[in-house]
Amino acid sequence: MRPTWEEYFLKIATEVAERSTCVRRQVGALVVKDKRILATGYNGAPRGLRHCIDIGCLRESAGAESGQVHELCRGLHAEQNAIIQAATYGVPIQGAVLYGTHQPCVLCTKMLINAGIEAIYYLEPYPDDLAARLLEEAGIPARRMRIEG
Repeated sequence: MRPTWEEYFLKIATEVAERSTCVRRQVGALVVKDKRILATGYNGAPRGLRHCIDIGCLRESAGAESGQVHELCRGLHAEQNAIIQAATYGVPIQGAVLYGTHQPCVLCTKMLINAGIEAIYYLEPYPDDLAARLLEEAGIPARRMRIEG
C-alpha cells in the first residue's frame, strides 16, 4: 500500500535518526515544503566535537531526567540541526512543515515558531507540556502519527 505523504516523510525521519550519536534517544527531523525536503537534522555533538557514543553522556552521568536540564547536553537537537542546515545553505523554511521522530522540546519549539514552521508531525511524545502549550498558543498544529512497518 502506498504511504501517505506524512507517513513517507516520517519514515525518512526515522532513517535520518540512525545518524544520531546520542546514547539516550535517536531523533531525526525533516523540514519539508511543497512535498520537497529542504533540510534534515539528527541529534549529536557540534561539528568537530567528540560524540556521546564515543565519550559517554553528561546527562546520564548527572542522572538527568528526560526533558530536564538540557544545558547539560553536549549535543544539538535534530530540529536545531535542521534549522542550522537550512540557514547555512540559505534555504528559507518559513511556511514549511517539520516531520520528526519525536515531539519537539520547548527550546526547539521556540525556534520552530520563530522560523515560521506551520505544522509539526511526529511519532513519539516528549515529556514537555510547555512545548505543547506554546505550539497551541502560536496556532501551530502538532500531530502524533503512527506508521506501519
